Amino acid sequence: MDFSWMAWTLPTALFFGTIICLLVAMGVWEYFRPGGSPRIGLLRFETTRGDRLFLSLLGSAFISLAWLGIVGPNLWWALALCLVYAVFVFRFV
Repeated sequence: MDFSWMAWTLPTALFFGTIICLLVAMGVWEYFRPGGSPRIGLLRFETTRGDRLFLSLLGSAFISLAWLGIVGPNLWWALALCLVYAVFVFRFV
């Protein structure tokens, strides 16, 4: 297979590697503590750990895209904002 068409830079590989690690960690967590600890948070509907992970990843994508459009390509502060957002989602949603 020829993957020369893909732009696999170190940041790209780290990004996808991190997402894979998150999904594996959530799968292991679900295996040892099944049920996903469903709860009703700010959104007023029941969410599980997987739902909250999805919402945090989706919101982080929008935060990063907005940061690129408004501020520019320096994404370190956007990463910090995404981490704060993810903590908020897992805590209150």
